[in-house]
Amino acid sequence: MARILYELCGDGDLRFSPYCWRTHLALRHKGLDYETEPVRFTDKDKIAFSGQGRVPVLKDGDTVINDSWVIAEYLEDTYPDAPALFPGARGRQYAKMTQDWMNALHREIIGCIIFDIYNCLDPVDCDYFRATREDMLGGKLEDVQAARGDSRERLRGGFASMRAHLMDGPFICGDAPAYCDFIVFGSLRWAELCSDYPLFDPDDSIAAWYGRVKDAMDVT
Repeated sequence: MARILYELCGDGDLRFSPYCWRTHLALRHKGLDYETEPVRFTDKDKIAFSGQGRVPVLKDGDTVINDSWVIAEYLEDTYPDAPALFPGARGRQYAKMTQDWMNALHREIIGCIIFDIYNCLDPVDCDYFRATREDMLGGKLEDVQAARGDSRERLRGGFASMRAHLMDGPFICGDAPAYCDFIVFGSLRWAELCSDYPLFDPDDSIAAWYGRVKDAMDVT
């Protein structure tokens, strides 16, 4: 049975979407084989079969699912004998809370790397990206990123609760990574792939956690 993940791509073979990375790691965690299909911002026709215009889209045989959270729930419910994405009695609720928290911090990550993202795009996407993101942010991409020192400070402050949580174990989910970890990892992976701007100092416990997830999930 063919399993295909349609994911956002930039220039060349760059795959940088935080939401698609969540799905990548969820599939790996479940031990499921899959292929990938790159989709640029302006490639809406590629995923028209899903009935909407955003990635990730997972085609699992004849089943089509979109949205990273819906995909994670689908994988957990469809493949219950594989390792759990939401371990523990309240694992699903904790993961949803983690997602809401992390998505709220995306504005600060965007403030740090938005023009760097633009410079990573396939040229065919540049006009679309600039127009839509400048409308969303209320200013030129270059000007937003010029103030990224303030965005980084707010981002670092926003991770205080996670630092405290990691005092009790190596991963958000305990002794091994699971979907809560994948949510946060996907967002930081987005920044790593698009920019060389350091969001965290090397001695920050968040940076150490990021390295542990990378190793555990064999991300290179």
